[in-house]
Amino acid sequence: MVFLPLLAYAFPPFLAFELSFGLRLLFWTGVMVLALTVTGLARKLMQNNPALLRIPLRDLAYAGLILALFTPSLWLLAWILFTFGGQMAPGAQTVAVYGALLAAGLVFVQRNDPTTAKAAVPKAEQPRLVRRLPPGFDGQIYRLTVRDHNVDVVTSDGIFTLRSRFTDAIAEMELVPGHCSHRSHWVTDAAIVGVEKTGGKTFLKLVNGDLVPVSRKYKPMLEQDGLI
Repeated sequence: MVFLPLLAYAFPPFLAFELSFGLRLLFWTGVMVLALTVTGLARKLMQNNPALLRIPLRDLAYAGLILALFTPSLWLLAWILFTFGGQMAPGAQTVAVYGALLAAGLVFVQRNDPTTAKAAVPKAEQPRLVRRLPPGFDGQIYRLTVRDHNVDVVTSDGIFTLRSRFTDAIAEMELVPGHCSHRSHWVTDAAIVGVEKTGGKTFLKLVNGDLVPVSRKYKPMLEQDGLI
C-alpha cells in the first residue's frame, strides 16, 4: 500500500508527467495485477504442456510466453488510461520496449525467488509411491524399471529398489503424467528431454541422461501424445 503510491509519484508511466497522480496510481496498480496474472498463467501453461518443458531453451520460452501475454495487456491498459486522461497514448513500439523490460524483470524475479524459482520447471505433486521411498525424499521420479520381482525407481536423488509388482508401482504414480515405453519401463513425461535412434531402435532421452528403449507396442501411443 506504501510502495504503489511512491511508485506512481516517482515514475509516471512512459515519462508522461501530465497524467494525474490518480491515473498514475491506477496504471501501476494495473501493472502489478497484470504481472501476477500473466506470470501465473504462463506458469500454468508450462505445467500443462510437457512439450514446452522439453525444449532446449525452455527459460527463453518461458520469458517469451510472459512477453507475449504481458505486452498486449500493457498496451491496452496504457491506451485506456491515457485516453481517459486526455493524453496521447504511447505507440505500440514504445509499449513493446517497456513490456520487454518489465517481462524480463518478471522472469528474473521468478527465477530468483526461492518460492517460485522452479516455476518454469514445476515439480509434480508427490504420488503415493513416494511413501515407500526413504523418509525425507523430496526429489523427482524419472522412471520405473522392472527387474526380476523388484522395481527400480530412478530419481534425482538416486535409484531405489522396491519389492513390488510393476503394475502396482505404476498405479501408485497416478498423480504424475507418464507413459510406458516398454514392457519393463515407465517414464514420467516431464523427465523426457529428447529422442534418440540407434541401430534402428528408438530411445527416450531423460533429463538425467538415461536412454529408455521404446518398443513397437508403445510407440504409437507415445507418437499420438507428442512425446516422440
